[in-house]
Amino acid sequence: MNVSETEFAQIARTHKSIIYTVCYMFSKNADEVADLFQETLANIWSGLPGFNGQSDIRTWIYRVTLNTCISADRKKRRAGCNIHDMDIALFEDNDHETKQINMLHKRISRLQPFDRAIVLLWLENMSYEEIGAVVGISTKNVSVRLFRIKEELKKMSDN
Repeated sequence: MNVSETEFAQIARTHKSIIYTVCYMFSKNADEVADLFQETLANIWSGLPGFNGQSDIRTWIYRVTLNTCISADRKKRRAGCNIHDMDIALFEDNDHETKQINMLHKRISRLQPFDRAIVLLWLENMSYEEIGAVVGISTKNVSVRLFRIKEELKKMSDN
């Protein structure tokens, strides 16, 4: 696939919310999210010539973004880096629904990167087949993992 800069810019604009959402699930630090976003765009740019259209471009972008974020997360853990949160306030309200969303986000961020990716895709209303295509596991395995992840989330405390 031969892609021009204009075509790449259109792809990036169309899918920027997917990229940002995935990056945000791996960090709440604004600078780190921006770095992940930029690294993902670079990986998409370098990978586009090899994209052969066997899957939907959206599925491929999810996969590239998740792989980028998971790799960065592993490097950060190996290096023992501890980036401080800047408390990005997506929700200013203190109503019950907002508190539940914040609690769920905190719990999801404590999951292992692969499980975090599966939950994120599920929250994006992707089918089990699509999730499996993005993360590279069977539909049945997606179902089993989601069940286990939901149980793990229920057992977590809010500390």
